[in-house]
Amino acid sequence: MSVVVGVSLKMYFSHAQATAWFADVAERVREHAAVASGSVEFFVVPTYLQIGAATDAFAGTPVRVGAQDVAAAASGAYTGEVSAGEIAEVGASLAEIGHAERRAQFGDTDEVVAAKTAAALGAGLTPVLCVGETEHMDPAEAAAATIAQLRDALGGLSGRVIVAYEPVWAIGAPEPAPAAHIRAVCRALREEVSARGSGDAVIYGGSAGPGLLETLGGDADGLFLGRFAHDPDRLVAVLDEAATLAEARA
Repeated sequence: MSVVVGVSLKMYFSHAQATAWFADVAERVREHAAVASGSVEFFVVPTYLQIGAATDAFAGTPVRVGAQDVAAAASGAYTGEVSAGEIAEVGASLAEIGHAERRAQFGDTDEVVAAKTAAALGAGLTPVLCVGETEHMDPAEAAAATIAQLRDALGGLSGRVIVAYEPVWAIGAPEPAPAAHIRAVCRALREEVSARGSGDAVIYGGSAGPGLLETLGGDADGLFLGRFAHDPDRLVAVLDEAATLAEARA
């Protein structure tokens, strides 16, 4: 299985800033052997309006582009929503679903997350399904909480998913969650999804950055980066670490 590295730009960049970042990163990943070979699966999740610029910039590379959310409905009178089908139509291949900010600020309940996951899979998108406990708890409790979220979202659905473990208390923090905590929860999540036989990956997000992958000892299949990846040099450093992990797994 390839090592997975993703970046969510949230709403930090203007359109011009995002376009410049895409061009810079695209130039670097074209020369990155592990990304080119597929041993490192790299994806970028910009705003809706930046998807076109991203797909243009990364054309001819294996880099995948995703959306930060999808509508639960396929079509209809849903002002301001964007369907999974249209996201796929414009060239994106993933959809981030269930991020803690969506759950807390926009009312994405477990039921809504499940409907959006189904909509994404139905449109041929790979869900980047975010799960994570809201309060700091011991690893066993955190694993139980996140597995419950995962089961609620997936139900009997089939198709590959990328599970992004993001403990809410670590998002935006100065440091990621302790390595021992991340490793224990990721192991539990990987065991849970292994029975699906869909090639699912479990990655970690929440103040993730350079140096973290090595400390996780292969228990996570990769990282989901936020603001640390705004600096392309730091992003490439993580891609290099992912390449080392992919080589060790080969």
